[in-house]
Amino acid sequence: MSAEPVARRDQILATAAELFAARGFHGVSVADLGAACGISGPALYKHFASKDAVLAEMLVSISEELLSVGRERAAAAPEPAAALSALVDWHVDFALRHRPLIVVQDRDWQSLPGAARERVRVLQREYVDLWAAQLRALDPGLPADRARAMAHAAFGLINSTPHSGLLPDAPMHGLLSQMALGALGLPSAG
Repeated sequence: MSAEPVARRDQILATAAELFAARGFHGVSVADLGAACGISGPALYKHFASKDAVLAEMLVSISEELLSVGRERAAAAPEPAAALSALVDWHVDFALRHRPLIVVQDRDWQSLPGAARERVRVLQREYVDLWAAQLRALDPGLPADRARAMAHAAFGLINSTPHSGLLPDAPMHGLLSQMALGALGLPSAG
């Protein structure tokens, strides 16, 4: 695939995320999406098989990115507390940079085609387990289900940014990181 089609696909995905976040998946037509991208609605079909395929690629790719970078950050950390701090930093950074995707993931999950929904579910389970493993390495007596619940609670706090991000990004990053680390029982870095 040449750079132009990749750039166009990325543009379509970014534009779709903005539109879906503002109006909901079902509130955006193919014609709306095409017009916002500066192409005709039918021209979208050169890049994606359907509007459902746009949503699927959008949500599968963010789940893949969260897991891939999360694994890298955890593996590079010298010990579990540092790994958790790196995971929190990564997730906060992601949430602040991709507010529309957080909204779409939360609101339009049920609109995902079945295969994509299952793929996202698997990736998200692995991401939760990555966090839970670090929590259990830090506290070997921590039951797995409790560690997973703690990870989910931290995600909920961090993913609230599209709705509660009333501060500029830098102070919001610090606040969310401090709060998420505290929720996980770790001291904040600053």
